[in-house]
Amino acid sequence: MKATKLLHNLGQSLWLDNITRDLLNSGTLKRYIDELSVTGLTSNPTIFDHAIKNSKAYDAAIRERQGKSGEPLFFDLALEDIIKAADLFRPTFDQTNGVDGWVSLEVSPLLAYDAANTLTAAKELRARAARPNVFIKIPGTKEGLPAVEEAIFAGIPVNVTLLFSREQYLASADAFMRGIERRIAAGLKPDVASVASVFISRWDGAVAGKVSPVLNNQLGIAMANRTYKAYRELLGSPRWQRAFNVGARAQRLLWASTGTKDPKTSDVLYIKSLAAPFTVNTMPEPTLLALADHGELGSIMSADGGDCEKVLVRFSEAGVKVDALAAQLQVDGAKAFVKSWEELLAVIASKSNALKKGDLP
Repeated sequence: MKATKLLHNLGQSLWLDNITRDLLNSGTLKRYIDELSVTGLTSNPTIFDHAIKNSKAYDAAIRERQGKSGEPLFFDLALEDIIKAADLFRPTFDQTNGVDGWVSLEVSPLLAYDAANTLTAAKELRARAARPNVFIKIPGTKEGLPAVEEAIFAGIPVNVTLLFSREQYLASADAFMRGIERRIAAGLKPDVASVASVFISRWDGAVAGKVSPVLNNQLGIAMANRTYKAYRELLGSPRWQRAFNVGARAQRLLWASTGTKDPKTSDVLYIKSLAAPFTVNTMPEPTLLALADHGELGSIMSADGGDCEKVLVRFSEAGVKVDALAAQLQVDGAKAFVKSWEELLAVIASKSNALKKGDLP
């Protein structure tokens, strides 16, 4: 049995961290669903930048929209892909009663520190997608969290992104629950779905070469275990149990950035280390295919965090201040998405101009 199926049977959702028109049109995504137990998909500005830059599959759609440019043109293209992917995952969504089968589309990263306009954009994208299984991704920055709460209160399913630490996760979970509690108080149905995306591999990239080699590739997993312990505690807390009792859904924990960056270590390091039921692991395509080639998994994550605190003490002794680093990683992540966004819009503008002039076939 493929390791992808083993992980699915364990109760963890496998989502693909990629979307391209070629992936959709070639039937590859459908094959991943049928053969590799893929039950969802995530996207971000970097993914769309690479997709449009490296493919001619978008040229016809760009040519048809010569009157559009910039963000309006991009969201036209992105929504076509997102809607097609959502329809592929709709049977999974229906079979799991909305627990699984989701696809995610991010608001403009330029809005990471603008709650009011983030909420406006989230409402617009959700309405345009017109599919029940589309998450709107909102950054879990300090300024983004009020938009998370308001979006949940408005009934918009949210993927809270750019989380790195336990504290950032807990803040996002609190924003989610405030939105749910407000719906309950207002007499609205509280079953609004959400996931909280915690980025893993960037921790290890941030300290590579700055700590002893014996600590390599351990920080991200330790931070994940610390966060998982907090997640399990929230699931059993009186506050969350009260919400569940009137029909609320849990905000599931999602592991993001799980592709191994260090060529010297296993290509499925983070997948095997983060196996846990009622969580999601969204993985790059090469990582998914590598996992499918492996026949076994590691042990299941411990609800008590295992030895994460002992590991984190070693990093503290090595001079790593995880709270400060978490804040920096979030800032850097937001900047990286802005950079990809600017590059993406430049690629679309360049293609649009070339198509208008007839420079591209």
